[in-house]
Amino acid sequence: MEGRMPKFAPILILLALSGFVLLIRNITSMEKLNCQTMSAFYQIQSSIHSVFKTPEALLSVELNHTYCAHLGQEPTAEEAREESDLLNSISWPGPLVPGLPLRLSSDPAQSYFVIRGPAEQQEGGQLVVDVYMLNFMGQPKKHGGDFLVARLHSPDLGAGVVGQVHDHRNGSYTVLFPLLWAGVVQVELTMVHPSEAVVVLKRLREEQPDRVFFKSVFRSGFLSETTVCNLCLPHKEQPLCNFTDLQTGEPWYCYKPKMLGCDTRINHSKGGYKKNLLTKNEVQFFQSGVNIKVPIHSSGMDNVTVLPAEKGETKMKSNKFTPAGYYYHDSWRPLSGTVMRQFNDSSAITQCLKGKIINMFGDSTVRQWFEYLNAFVPELKEINLHSPKNVGPYMAVDSGHSILLTYRCHGPPIRFTSVSSPEMHYVANELDRIRGGSGTVVLVGIWSHFSTFPVEVYIRRLRHIRRAVVRLLNREPATLVVIRTANLQKLDPESSLFNSDWFSQQQDVVLRAMFQGVNVQMLDAWEMTLAHHHPHLLHPPPTIIKNMVDLILSHICPVREKREAPSKRLKRDP
Repeated sequence: MEGRMPKFAPILILLALSGFVLLIRNITSMEKLNCQTMSAFYQIQSSIHSVFKTPEALLSVELNHTYCAHLGQEPTAEEAREESDLLNSISWPGPLVPGLPLRLSSDPAQSYFVIRGPAEQQEGGQLVVDVYMLNFMGQPKKHGGDFLVARLHSPDLGAGVVGQVHDHRNGSYTVLFPLLWAGVVQVELTMVHPSEAVVVLKRLREEQPDRVFFKSVFRSGFLSETTVCNLCLPHKEQPLCNFTDLQTGEPWYCYKPKMLGCDTRINHSKGGYKKNLLTKNEVQFFQSGVNIKVPIHSSGMDNVTVLPAEKGETKMKSNKFTPAGYYYHDSWRPLSGTVMRQFNDSSAITQCLKGKIINMFGDSTVRQWFEYLNAFVPELKEINLHSPKNVGPYMAVDSGHSILLTYRCHGPPIRFTSVSSPEMHYVANELDRIRGGSGTVVLVGIWSHFSTFPVEVYIRRLRHIRRAVVRLLNREPATLVVIRTANLQKLDPESSLFNSDWFSQQQDVVLRAMFQGVNVQMLDAWEMTLAHHHPHLLHPPPTIIKNMVDLILSHICPVREKREAPSKRLKRDP
């Protein structure tokens, strides 16, 4: 037997190798196979993969919640001062004693408002409303911090405008409304959250920035692994893949796969939402119909009659609260000086966009503009880029009128179903690739997907976008840049913990402040959703979207003042 072994040895070795290869193929095709079962083949896979892979960035650092806000490039001294000022501007009052029971928290059903002044008031004036918050025991509140929103509206006229809420920090509030049209106007006041709930939201934002988690699939050949990713990851004894953007320094990490290298990542997707975030006491502050978006009623009259302005009087007095605009007959009327045009015919839009490149960047609320124009203007033909539905990128072209329309989502964090890794682009980097000019329009909206993170994270992202906008405008000052603000949305006990309007309101204040003084147009989605009679939705309904698009088009194609004939001017010249 020993004498015959050398003769058959090559055949036996070949059969053994064939069986081993077949076994490897069967095992690696099972994506969800237990990692312990795979450990026997780890050394083989690693040695094969190391021949082909490029160097990868690994981090074995300890990440905790406080580290999350301070990842990324170090801000300059001026930027650090700005950040401090921004955080101070959104500081929120609240209970002096934490952990108050429900019975001592704000009860919108027992709270009330009182309209100051007579039942008839003058157009161009200001309506003042006093609000008094009571707890569930019917006692007056002694501290502020309740999140209230207000609007004044005339349903028969399709008219509405937001109110400005002033917190006196003693349980009472004052709301100011401009009186912009004649007729019967009705006050609508809503408590979005009691101050006790806001305390909880602040805690979650700082302590649980990973309460929405993300995933990425890593794949090489038949082997595939899925790991958790985020802007900041909780401490675990596990190495990380570092996907920090090289241009902006925006951080992003995934846990390193056990079997694969970091360079094998193929996509990004929303993983899910953490559960059981609240204590038993905190849960009570988030009840639909009790203390989430509940109306506060008047103790007396809830409307006044506005009389038409007398001849010669200005419509708005300079010392009054001036909103961004208001609705009248369901049409938005900006108060910034922009003349609002109605683009009710697709041909008017085509003429306005002729020779233009419209670049849209941001979340799904910006994508709505692309979808509206693509559906309303028949000359626009969408190019099939084989992009996943609701993800993009998207492109539409009207070659006859030289119109190009594009949409691309912003970089992570983004809660889309699945985005291909090569399509994960940061807005600032995209802006740096745009030549610009009078034929270029840039629309940016980025807010919703940052609501679960500390505000410093949002400030950093806006800082990078602002730098890129300034560079673009320095290259081509004639470029039109429009920035979309946040909007209100429907809330329930669960969504409040991730997407509360309070988070959006904080971001809204920061966004406006950071782009103040930059030559951009601000599209006030906050006021355009709050002032309208439609229910609050993350994705505003078509009526509001049309008004937004009409406002954008009014900036692209403004109404030009008619010039007088030279002969008429000469007659008046001395």
